[in-house]
Amino acid sequence: MTDNDPPKKANSSVRLVEVTEDQDGQRVDNFLLSRLKGVPKSRIYRLLRKGEVRVNKGRVKPETRLSCGDVVRIPPVRVSERPAIAGPGVGLQKLLQQSVVYEDDRVLVINKPAGLAVHGGSGINLGLIESLRAMHPQQHFLELVHRLDRDTSGCIMLAKKRSALRWLQDEMRNHRVTKEYTALVKGRWPADRRRIDVPLRKNELKSGERIVKVSADGKASATQFSVLQRFQRATLVKARLETGRTHQIRVHSQFAGHPLAGDSKYGDEEFNLYMKQAGLERMFLHASSLKFRLPDSEQVCAVEAELPPELATPLEQLK
Repeated sequence: MTDNDPPKKANSSVRLVEVTEDQDGQRVDNFLLSRLKGVPKSRIYRLLRKGEVRVNKGRVKPETRLSCGDVVRIPPVRVSERPAIAGPGVGLQKLLQQSVVYEDDRVLVINKPAGLAVHGGSGINLGLIESLRAMHPQQHFLELVHRLDRDTSGCIMLAKKRSALRWLQDEMRNHRVTKEYTALVKGRWPADRRRIDVPLRKNELKSGERIVKVSADGKASATQFSVLQRFQRATLVKARLETGRTHQIRVHSQFAGHPLAGDSKYGDEEFNLYMKQAGLERMFLHASSLKFRLPDSEQVCAVEAELPPELATPLEQLK
């Protein structure tokens, strides 16, 4: 090891780890990744390929699903000590604590502030999920149920148990979760235009930027729209997702000829300037409500997140 190499620590003994109820159904490769922090993925897959990892004394493939009560043999592995990522500052912690709109022992719903990515990556060390995990180290399981764009504020669900994650994602796949957004769009949205149903295709530029376009060979996408309030040059609308494609509301609004206020990617430059003069400094898209069944229950939970001041104030200016 050279002076420039990261220090390593050796896990010198075999570990036998019993799979808990919350880990039931998890793939063995993901199970290992969560327990061998700092170990490259290639090393973990090599351990599986060589049979050094065993489940109930038998060899397994990376995609093998674990069951509650299974015993996983984890061999000794040298783990690189990586510099700890700084946790959320006091201001962000306070903001997130004040942003909880629903919580029980299985589900957490946060009114995510705009500008905060849901997870780290692409140059972002600290997102919503990393911040919440750092704030609640005693919470052994905490995962995003769905996503919100970085510039979108509002309701986002997290699961505090693996069983709750599976339940809620299954509910979403079967269209039993209602997600509604509040958006301000350019011009006068026609009252009778209640649904946009055009396929969307996602493209990634060399820079890594994602661009979504209406395309016949894209994925089926549908959004319901209804008018909430009209202004001289804009309309406040409610958008209900039938599908959950990347940038769906933004592109469907653009396709309808009524792009979102403050949208630098799909919006109208002149309209964005007009809204900036009214005090709008961000894209006007807010995940205003969620309605879902609680895990293993017929009880319906409905939550709402009020418009943040940076959206509510420009609306007052338009009046």
